[in-house]
Amino acid sequence: MALHYDLHIHSCLSPCADADMTPGNICAMARLKGLDVIAVTDHQSAGNLPAVAACAAREGLLLLPGLEVCTREEVHVLCYFAGLEDALRMGAWCHERLPDIPNRPAYFGEQTYMDEHDRVTGHEPRLLIMALSAGLDEVCRQARALGGVPVPAHINRGENGILAALGFLPPEEGFAALEISPDLPLPDDLQLSRYRVLRSSDAHQLGDIAERGQVIAVQRSAQAVLAWLGAMLTDKAEG
Repeated sequence: MALHYDLHIHSCLSPCADADMTPGNICAMARLKGLDVIAVTDHQSAGNLPAVAACAAREGLLLLPGLEVCTREEVHVLCYFAGLEDALRMGAWCHERLPDIPNRPAYFGEQTYMDEHDRVTGHEPRLLIMALSAGLDEVCRQARALGGVPVPAHINRGENGILAALGFLPPEEGFAALEISPDLPLPDDLQLSRYRVLRSSDAHQLGDIAERGQVIAVQRSAQAVLAWLGAMLTDKAEG
């Protein structure tokens, strides 16, 4: 089965996302664009995922619960989970390691919690885009301990990409999948043949959610998508 995906979308809980990136709007737009599976990956938090899960079910979408975590090295890592509860546990772990720096909504943007009917239930007071006190190795270890799969985000982007931050892909982390920014060049010496390669939108606006096109050839379940992301390629095929 071919699942059309976008596995990097931000809701209005991320301060850099538009206010109209509500759970209901995201899922309705993903359905209109013909997607099968989405991941809403807010910065350091899973707080809007319960609402997104309800909206995704209503729209007939498969949800892969996730977060975008900023490590101590300022590397962005997408952490994906098969179940909502595991993602919420990862969010709680991140919250404990988030610096106590207040958000400035007028400067950074609101960080809004919502229910499945797009009603505001609260605002996050701490700035979610700050780096955690935990390093890359700790983040990856914790994600895997909760049954998740860590995937370096937008590796070819200068800001917060692992190649810009570290200069290389650390083999000891055992990444099986990488996300690349489709509109940016890749380093000439980057070998992608052993990795699963994601091309997602990193959408912060509704119109930026991916069009139908990129596919994952697995059965329609979060467990199958997660297994695909965690399986290292053994041949020369990409993606």
